[in-house]
Amino acid sequence: MTTDTNAATLCVHGGEHPEAATGAVTTPIFQSTTYLQQDVAAPQAWLYSRLGNPTRAALEEALTLLEGGRGAATFASGVAAIHAVLQLLPPQAHVLVTEDVYGGSDILFSEVARICQLQFEYIDMREPTRVAAAMRPETRLLWIESPTNPLLHLVDIKALADLAAGKNILVAVDNTFASPIFQNPLALGADLTVHSTTKYIGGHGDLVGGVVIANNDALVEKLKFLQFATGAVNSPLEAYLLLRSLKTLQLRMTKHQENATRVAAALQASEHFHAVTWPGLTSHPQHALAQRQMHGYPGMIAVRLHGGEEKFRQMVRKLKIFKFTASLGSVDSLINHPATLTHAKIDAARKQKLAISGDLLRLSIGVEDADDLIEDLLQAVS
Repeated sequence: MTTDTNAATLCVHGGEHPEAATGAVTTPIFQSTTYLQQDVAAPQAWLYSRLGNPTRAALEEALTLLEGGRGAATFASGVAAIHAVLQLLPPQAHVLVTEDVYGGSDILFSEVARICQLQFEYIDMREPTRVAAAMRPETRLLWIESPTNPLLHLVDIKALADLAAGKNILVAVDNTFASPIFQNPLALGADLTVHSTTKYIGGHGDLVGGVVIANNDALVEKLKFLQFATGAVNSPLEAYLLLRSLKTLQLRMTKHQENATRVAAALQASEHFHAVTWPGLTSHPQHALAQRQMHGYPGMIAVRLHGGEEKFRQMVRKLKIFKFTASLGSVDSLINHPATLTHAKIDAARKQKLAISGDLLRLSIGVEDADDLIEDLLQAVS
């Protein structure tokens, strides 16, 4: 397999090598902690599972191929993967961050990573000129989300990568919402692409994980060292489950998109909802950018509910299919209230500026029957 192979084929066969001892086609779960060494002068390929594990290596190869990178490091969670990116930076580095960022990233940036003496500045990245104006001599990272969580804004990845080129500034893109099927930031000039593999890549609501894929060997080497030195690696079982999930990723993303198309149209037509935001809609202010840098549109929809938080409380009690929860990207359809759940702890002033308020809902459209999903939402607000 190469990065030129089509994504649907890479999903099924990427990282797949028949197991040498038995010929097993499915990558086994190598549950061993340590590996026998035959000769002091000639160390074996595998030594200790924090350093490397055959199941995890197969997963990292598959994800590298899907994102068109030079190598990947997988982690125990998406936040652990983000933390590894921050550990690439020198003390006092300045980081520009997409303004409406995932709540877990925000907590990491505002509470934990300051211990590392990093300076974080949140900025609306929809206009590259704003980013250019905010860059400082000590800027070392652009942290991009596109589409953003929870507002579904887009960022012109290529334009920002061009701005950072030659300035010793890393460009990292949280690609969780799009998945490797619908967007490949490294091909647009980014240095790093990050996923919470808990979400679309895992896709079944039964594991937690993260990955960083890099576009050059030096970054891969640093990430591998951090993976080993900090120890926040995913288990062989989780790596196996992710490999299994990858085989249906193309199929699932196609269905997510088909259902989201139907649901977004139904929400636009309903008197109970307004401000429906989905990159696949021609009404999205950045639809042209979405067409240019994405290969498709995920199942994530932002929408505002007439009646606000009180109406949502009534709605939740009537939902039959949608589950009120904090996660996303599952085969199950999920609904989130960012103001009180995933983004409850972000700075109050920034929350107000972004209008992450009681009327905002974030829908993660699953792979159920679209008619059933539409009926469920409409009956719950009637």
